[in-house]
Amino acid sequence: MDDSKVQQLKQFVDLCKSNPSILYDPSLSFFRDYIEGLGAKLPTSSDKSKYTVDDEKGEIVEPDNDAPQKMGDSSVEVTDENREAAQEEKMKAMEAISEGKPEEAIEHLTSAILLNPSAIMYATRASVYVKMKKPNAAIRDADAALEINPDSAKGHKARGMARAMLGQWAEAAKDLHVASTIDYDEEISAVLKKVEPNAHRIEEHRRKYDRLRKEREERRAQRERQRRKAEAQAAYEKAKEEEKSSSSRSGGMPGGFPGGMPGGFPGGMPGGFPGGMPGGFPGGMPGGFPGGMPGGFPGGMPGAPGGMPGATGGMPGAAGGMPGGMPGNVDFSKILNDPELMTAFKDPEVMAALQDVMKNPANLSKHQANPKVAPIIAKMMGKFSG
Repeated sequence: MDDSKVQQLKQFVDLCKSNPSILYDPSLSFFRDYIEGLGAKLPTSSDKSKYTVDDEKGEIVEPDNDAPQKMGDSSVEVTDENREAAQEEKMKAMEAISEGKPEEAIEHLTSAILLNPSAIMYATRASVYVKMKKPNAAIRDADAALEINPDSAKGHKARGMARAMLGQWAEAAKDLHVASTIDYDEEISAVLKKVEPNAHRIEEHRRKYDRLRKEREERRAQRERQRRKAEAQAAYEKAKEEEKSSSSRSGGMPGGFPGGMPGGFPGGMPGGFPGGMPGGFPGGMPGGFPGGMPGGFPGGMPGAPGGMPGATGGMPGAAGGMPGGMPGNVDFSKILNDPELMTAFKDPEVMAALQDVMKNPANLSKHQANPKVAPIIAKMMGKFSG
C-alpha cells in the first residue's frame, strides 16, 4: 500500500479520536456502515459527552435519515389566492410551534410551501427542523431557500445551526457569519461561540495536513530527481567506458589513414617527397596513399644513398627506385595487422615524427637518425612496396 495513503489514514484516525462526531458526517455513512459491520459500536446520540468536542462547544446529534420532505414546484405561477392561503398555513404553523407541536407545524408549513414555494417558507420550515434536531431535513430546506434567495439570513442561520449539529464546524461557522452579517441576532452569536473554537481546530488540522502533504510531495520529487540524475550519470559512464573499450580493441592509429586506417592521414602529402632520394625510390610514388596522400611521391625521396643512417643495418639504397611509383590500391590490412607498427603508432614520439613528415615531406631527413622512427618509416615503405 502506498505510504502516503497509509499516512493519510493515520491522520484521519487521529482526527476521529479527537473528534468522534466526524463519523456522523453524511459523507462518511459508508465508513460507519463498514466499521459497524466489523462489530464496532459507535456512540449513540444519548452519549453526548462522547459527541462533544469540548464542554459546551456544541451538541452533536445523530443524522436523520428520514425520507425527503415534500417540496414545492417553483415552475408553477403563484396566484394571489395561493399566496394568501399559504400565509394562513404559516400562521397556523406558528401557533403549533408556540404550543410545542413541531410535527403539526411541519404539516402546515408543508402545505404553505406547496401553495407558495418561497424562500421564507422554506427557511421557516428549516428552522422548525432544527428545533426537532433533524439537521439533514433542515439543510435541504435551507438549500432550497438560498437557491431562491442567496441573501436569506434565516436560510443561512438554519443551515449553519444544522451543520453545527452534524459537527461540520467550518461550514457551520461560514453560514452563521453570513447570517450575522445580513441580520445579526443573539442566537447566532451564541451558536458561533460554540462553533468557532472547533472550526479553528479543524482549520489548523487542515493546514497541518496540507503542510505535511506538501513536504511528502517535495521529498518524493527530490528522490525522483536524484534517481534520474543517478541514471543519467550511470548511462554516461557506461557510454564512456564502451567508447574507451572500443578504441582499445581497434588499436588504431589516431587520425588513421582515410580509406584504410580509420580517420585517415588528413590531407595527405601534397606534392609528395620532392627532390627525390638519390639511390632510392626514383620516379616517386604516383598514385600516392589512396584517399590520403594524393599525388604520390613525385621525384623520389632525396638522399639516403646506401641506406638510412642510424637504423641498424641501414636501409639499402634500393638502387633504381620504384619505377612507376606505388600503386593506388595499397592493402592497408598489412599495416593494420602488423603488431610492431600498431604498437609504434601508439608512441607519441613516433606519431609526432610521422605528422611532421606529413606536413612537410622534406623533414624526413631530420628523423632518419632517430632509432625509433627510421625503422618504422622503412617498414611502412616495405609494406607499400610489397
